[in-house]
Amino acid sequence: MAPRRYEKLVDRLETLMRAGLNPMYEGYYGQLVLGREDLTEMGELKDLRRAAREAGGRLGRKVATRLVDGRLFVLDQREVPEEVERLAGVRFPRCAGVAD
Repeated sequence: MAPRRYEKLVDRLETLMRAGLNPMYEGYYGQLVLGREDLTEMGELKDLRRAAREAGGRLGRKVATRLVDGRLFVLDQREVPEEVERLAGVRFPRCAGVAD
């Protein structure tokens, strides 16, 4: 991929990642899901994964990507601070009897 096109891809992914963040969780619990059409439009999977890691790095994230059923999941793998986890737990309580 040409350097200019790659940089635009990183910028676009960073914008999409930032838009998906909930300020309440201080940037944690971020994820981005790109469908088949997005993947086709954006380019080769290897370039997209690399660009996603770079975009995540700009946001201070530790990014992992997973391809599942033609969709690319871009996940934040950082350990969540206890206070943010508690806050999220209040909004998203765990179901009784469900193991972690």
